[in-house]
Amino acid sequence: MVTMPDEPVVRLASRQPPANGTVTSRTELPVRVEEDLLEARHAVRAAALAVDLGLVDQTRVVTAASELVRNAYIHGGGGTLVIERLDRRGRLGIRLTVTDQGPGIPDLDAALDDGFSTGPGLGHGLGGARRLMHEFEVLSPPEGGTTVRATRWAAG
Repeated sequence: MVTMPDEPVVRLASRQPPANGTVTSRTELPVRVEEDLLEARHAVRAAALAVDLGLVDQTRVVTAASELVRNAYIHGGGGTLVIERLDRRGRLGIRLTVTDQGPGIPDLDAALDDGFSTGPGLGHGLGGARRLMHEFEVLSPPEGGTTVRATRWAAG
C-alpha cells in the first residue's frame, strides 16, 4: 500500500519534480482571457471525476486549480494549464501544471505565507493551493516565469 504524506510536499526550483506515476491522460488549456478561468475549472472537475476523487477532494482540486490559474492570469500575464491523470501502481491521481512567463516570484517563502499578496487579494492563493494538494512544487527561476505542479491522489 502506498502512503501519502499528511503535509504537502514543497519543492523549490533547485529540486527535481516528484515521481508521480504514469500519465494516462493529458489535457492542455490556455489561460489568456478571463473566460479561460471558468473553462479550466470545468476541465479540472471533469478530470477529478475521471480518477474517482470524492466530492471533498474534487472541491479541493478545483479550488487549487482556480487559485493557480488566476495567479498565472493576473500576475503572469496568462499561461497554460496542463491536467494529467496519473496511475501510480493502481492508485489514481490528478496533476495540475500551471506555467506562465511573467516576472516570477522573487520571494517564494513569503509568497507561500498566508496574507502575502502583490495584488488586491487576501494572499491565501499559493499557500492555500499548497495545503489542498498532496504534492506541490514551485519553480520560479531568477530570469522569470513560474511553473507550479500540484498533485492530489484518490483515496485508496
